[in-house]
Amino acid sequence: MATACSHVLLWVRDLHQAVRDYRKLGFKVEYATAERKAQHAHIWFTEGPVVELLTTPRSAKWFKWPIELMAGRGSGRRMIRWSESGEGFCDVAVVTESHAFDRELTALRKAGVPVGRAIGWRRTKPDGQEIHFKFAYPANDSLPFIVSPYDPPQHPRENRHPNGATRLSRVRMGVRAEHREAARRIVGDDPTFVLEPAEMTGVRAIEITGLTADLDPTLLHGAVVLPARPMADPSHVHRSAGQ
Repeated sequence: MATACSHVLLWVRDLHQAVRDYRKLGFKVEYATAERKAQHAHIWFTEGPVVELLTTPRSAKWFKWPIELMAGRGSGRRMIRWSESGEGFCDVAVVTESHAFDRELTALRKAGVPVGRAIGWRRTKPDGQEIHFKFAYPANDSLPFIVSPYDPPQHPRENRHPNGATRLSRVRMGVRAEHREAARRIVGDDPTFVLEPAEMTGVRAIEITGLTADLDPTLLHGAVVLPARPMADPSHVHRSAGQ
């Protein structure tokens, strides 16, 4: 499939505190919407995957069934899982090539990977710019979900992080044996993903190129963020066309 890693989701209890802490760690962090009511914030790089910090309202569990009706089986359960698992990486998304979103969903379904309906979404940035995109969730709520490219594109031309970070280069993802084939089909050949046998399917850690020192774990809100290192076993890597 022609997909690439779009963003890794990091669930936090207090978004504003998490933004402050990640800024202390030397990352530039931008709120996705107006700061006062924001539930999402991003750590951007000039290209490649993004880290998205997010929180969910305490009342999220009451929205499970309406979300399932809107986005398909498994979508409500996915959102509940984000918060019930506590702080840390809660999900990961892959992005399709431009204008290929619907085609990729069809290909997944034909390959035996059930996927919910496509949902159009928009988000208004703090500067008033409106961003449009689509997303779809696999019925298995532990598998990566699928998004379309942002319209308009959002990667900054220049983005210098004080800690030296230049790119999210690797996503280390544990995968249960029965989920492995579906996970492979979703992530395609993207070299960003390293799929590792595990008892639970989900993101274990990310590696970031350019970090010059280990990060204070007390400020990471449950995430495992490591300086990028050479791949020890190339057989785990899947290569793709990229974004």
